[in-house]
Amino acid sequence: MSRQLKLHLPFRPALGRGDFYVSQTNALATVQIDGWRDWPGRKLVLTGPKGSGKTHLAHVWRAESGATLLQAHDLPGADIAQLSEGDVCVEDVPEIAGNPEAEAALFHLHNLTLAQGHSLLLTAIEPPAQWDLGLPDLASRVMGTHTARLSHPDDDLLSAVLAKMFADRQIVPAPDAIPYLVRHMPRSFDMAGKLVDAIDDAALGTPKGASRMLARSVLSELNPESDEDTP
Repeated sequence: MSRQLKLHLPFRPALGRGDFYVSQTNALATVQIDGWRDWPGRKLVLTGPKGSGKTHLAHVWRAESGATLLQAHDLPGADIAQLSEGDVCVEDVPEIAGNPEAEAALFHLHNLTLAQGHSLLLTAIEPPAQWDLGLPDLASRVMGTHTARLSHPDDDLLSAVLAKMFADRQIVPAPDAIPYLVRHMPRSFDMAGKLVDAIDDAALGTPKGASRMLARSVLSELNPESDEDTP
């Protein structure tokens, strides 16, 4: 029997409020996002490890507030005056550290947005003290911004994230595949994404699909230090 042709079709992850699983590791940050009308100074910095849900929560906030969402590296070409006429989320702010034009754009966006009574959400992996911004006035303003932190996942959250990633790709894993991965994989959202991508690529050409055996094989390739002997 010939192997099924693998078509690498794009998928669109579900980023709605109902798709965001709340656990002890992200509950406080979720409450802070939900309470955006009461942010001190009408602004918030949302931080957390790669893949921890920052973009998802940013989309949740955009849906609730009507905010505009953009990447920090797109600031130099953006219409700052127009953006400041409503709520704004700027993602991955540390990416513009050392870029004078982008930092100046964020500085003006920060001031104009707040001056007009709107709210500003900034996202990053690390807290503002580690952003290495070169513009002193911008650095002082972000340093004075209240921060919400997303943490590494607990078992419940990691299971839910894996299930969501599989569902986004229309994959139905075997019942024991996700529990196996949660027990053996590094506790990282980034690794969860890599695992699901690799399993998605491998499962299409196998008769049993996303089985526990396939999950074990993919995990072993991506993380040779995983404990293969533990059932």
